[in-house]
Order: sequence, then structure tokens, then C-alpha cells
Amino acid sequence: MDDFSMLPMAADDDRLHEECGVFGVFGHDDAAALTALGLHALQHRGQEAAGIAAHDGRRFSIERHAGLVGDTFTRKAVIDRLPGRRAIGHNRYSTTGGAGMRNVQPMFAEFAGGGFAVAHNGNLTNAMILKRELQRRGSLFQSTSDTETIIHLIATSNHGQLLDRFVDAIRRIEGAYSLVALSEKKMLGCRDPLGVRPLVLGKLDEAWVLASETCALDIIGANYVRDIKPGEVVIITDEGIESLFPFEKSRSRFCIFEYVYFARPDSSVDGRGVYAVRKQIGAELARESGIPADVIVPVPDSGVPAAIGYAEASGIPFDLGIIRNHYVGRTFIEPTDAIRHMGVKLKHNANMGVLKGKRVVLVDDSIVRGTTSMKIVQMVREAGAAEVHMRIASPPTTDSCFYGVDTPEKSKLIASHMTIPEMASYIKADSLAFISIDGLYRAVGEAKRNGDAPQFCDACFTGDYPTRLADYEDRGKVQTLPRLAEAS
Repeated sequence: MDDFSMLPMAADDDRLHEECGVFGVFGHDDAAALTALGLHALQHRGQEAAGIAAHDGRRFSIERHAGLVGDTFTRKAVIDRLPGRRAIGHNRYSTTGGAGMRNVQPMFAEFAGGGFAVAHNGNLTNAMILKRELQRRGSLFQSTSDTETIIHLIATSNHGQLLDRFVDAIRRIEGAYSLVALSEKKMLGCRDPLGVRPLVLGKLDEAWVLASETCALDIIGANYVRDIKPGEVVIITDEGIESLFPFEKSRSRFCIFEYVYFARPDSSVDGRGVYAVRKQIGAELARESGIPADVIVPVPDSGVPAAIGYAEASGIPFDLGIIRNHYVGRTFIEPTDAIRHMGVKLKHNANMGVLKGKRVVLVDDSIVRGTTSMKIVQMVREAGAAEVHMRIASPPTTDSCFYGVDTPEKSKLIASHMTIPEMASYIKADSLAFISIDGLYRAVGEAKRNGDAPQFCDACFTGDYPTRLADYEDRGKVQTLPRLAEAS
């Protein structure tokens, strides 16, 4: 779903961002309203825009709006404009420069055989090459989103039936994608052959549900049925559900960072409870890099489960030494230098009663640029902490993600050009440690990382990209061709 260009994060943004959640309902009188609820549960996956496409057996209706789901789709008038027993929806987080209503999903097209809407979580790594080919053949693009490439591939396919055209299209795209799509008679769900991005199947009474995470099933009272398998296409009609596997089988390379940060803690992704995995990450971190301390403090909110696990494994008390202000978002206006220099205090404040005079271990999920970590360490010191040690619940982030996560270019990632002692000095911590790559694998239930055949996509930590990065190599942004995923 990303913008075609690999654009950096906002200069003041020191977090990684997932880019999109998808949801779909087939066979329920309240399909659009349920889709809005599902998108609300998936709001953490994208906050810049949301959209819903619905079909009532005669025609499509589409609503796309900037902002949060609750800003628009809680209004009865909006839902009333989306009649029908089937609907799909999308939450969007764009890269810098990729915002704009023309890129908001679901995307829709009228083919010769009828309307078709599609929503995409992930990133295509050969979209630009395909776009140029399609433009030479006469395709006119209305957006800068790689998702539109899929629409044009379907439109120009030589196959006759829509399903065959869809399969033909996805066989030509590369990268990471979980798709939900809606035609006049079918709802489709699909994961890329490596299963990098999540997609689950649920059921609510007689209706079928597709969602990026199980928390979206929970909010509407649907039962989890199973994960969509890597490389699987599910076809849902009034007659029921069936599956196709149009790709050669490959080893799964699910994104391991979903467990570290992206997924909601109350979700289960790829068969594992996210909250339990995050606690286990903290426990592994304590075993690998424990240090004498008086209190374990999470950097809220994403550091909380790992900090609990760290505290339990180390026997050191857990406490909330940092309080987060939940009412300041990415769009907060900083009109003066004085306010801008408040930095992290706009979102976090030290709890002096917990920190003063204490040896503090701060637990966070990751370090990207390092600027936020520096400010948090400074804030904790100013609150009177005797020592400040930082422990990170992921390995050092050394490489950019090309599979649907908004990351800075490699040169902006602090771990790409500093050693861990240098990073500790930069953020002014008494010590700094990251969980090892094998420790992260142990936390998700693997004995260690299989170097020749990694069980997950961990390219942001290792530079081991599981697919070809055709667009980026074509523009000279990737110097060497990553190893292609091998079939199992």
C-alpha cells in the first residue's frame, strides 16, 4: 500500500510504523458497521486515513476519509451510505509524502465484468517496474500507491474469469502483501507466498470475516477460525469458502517485528499470543543482560509487556516510572522553539516518586534514530535516578524495511553506524543492551535462528531480505541483490 518512492519518516518521528490494517465481512446485514468496528480495533496499524467499500447486490458504495476511524465511521449517516451484506475496509499509515486522498483505500475499479475493490497491507518491491511496463501499454494511474498496480494487472490480464485474472496479477507482484478484495459476488483474501504480513479468518454467525489481527474479530464477537496460510487465496461466496494455492510452496518468513511492536498485545498472530511472546522477550533480555537495579520501568506503552517479563525473570520490582499522555498524537502542532524543545515531555512525563534515588532499568521495544531514547534517559535522570540503564526488546535495527513498515533510510538508523557502546554514550545511558537475534527467536518458540533458512523475516536486524528488491535495486538504492527465498 505504500507510496512508490522509499521516502523517509518525518524528521521528528523516532518510531517505526506499521502501514495498514485490512478487514472484510461477507454475509451480514451490518457488514459496513462491523467493518468500521474492525478497523477501530486495527487503528494502531494506521491512523492517517480509513476507507470502506460495500456491495448490496446491485452496486458498490465507497467512503474514504482522512483521520481516525472514530472521526467519521461512527456516524450513522456514513454507515447508511454503505448498504449491503458484504464490505471491506482499510486503515492507512503513509510514508512522508505519500499522504493524500487519492492514495486512501480500498481502491476501486470498474472492470468489464463488474466492480472490484481491493485493500492491501504490505509493500510491493517490484511495483515501480510493473508500473512503467503498464504505462507503456496504456495504463493511466490515478495514485502513487503500489496497490493500484494490482488493479491494472487485473485489468490487463489475458485471462477471462475475474478469479483467474486476480491470480494472474498476484503471480506477477513481489514483496509482502495481505489483501482483501471484493467483487460483485465474491470476497477474496490472500497472503504473499512467504506470509510476511498477517491475515486471519473468522466467523460471526453465518458471516465470514477477514482481518489483519484477531483483536478485530474480538471486537465484533466473531470466532477465530484460522490464519490464512502463506500463499493462500481464499474465495468466499454465498455458497461458502474455498482455497487456492497458486504459488510454489516456500518457507514462511512471517515478520518477527509483529511480535515485538506492531501487533496489538491482545492479538494472536501466526498462532502465538502477542502478549505472552513480549513477556518472554523481556525474560530472555533479563537472562542475557541482567544488571543490579532497584526498579524496572517500561517506556510506555509498547515496552510494558517486555518490562513485566524482565521484572519477573530478574526478581526486580516493576513500576510505572514514566506516564504517557495519550492525547498527543503525531499531528501535534509545535508553534515555537520553546515548545518544540520540550521534546519527549509532550508524550511522556517522569514519575519522580518511583525514580528518585533509584538504579533504573528502562525497557523499550526498539531504538530507531536514538533521539527519543536520549530524551527519555535525560528525563529520568532529571527526575533523580541514580543510574539509568536501557534494555531493548529487539536486536539493533540496522537495515530499512521494504515490506510495509515506515523506516528511515539505512544511514538514519543509529545502529547502522554506531556500536552498542557508542549508542549508549550517544543516548547518555549508564549501559545499553539489546536482546540477541537468537534470544528473540527463543522468545517466539524457536531454539535459535536458522542462519541458512531463517524462520521469520528479520531483515531490519540482519539485512537478510527474503525477496528480491527489484525497484530499489533498479534505482541503485540496494547495492547487492538479496538472496531469494528458497522453496522448502
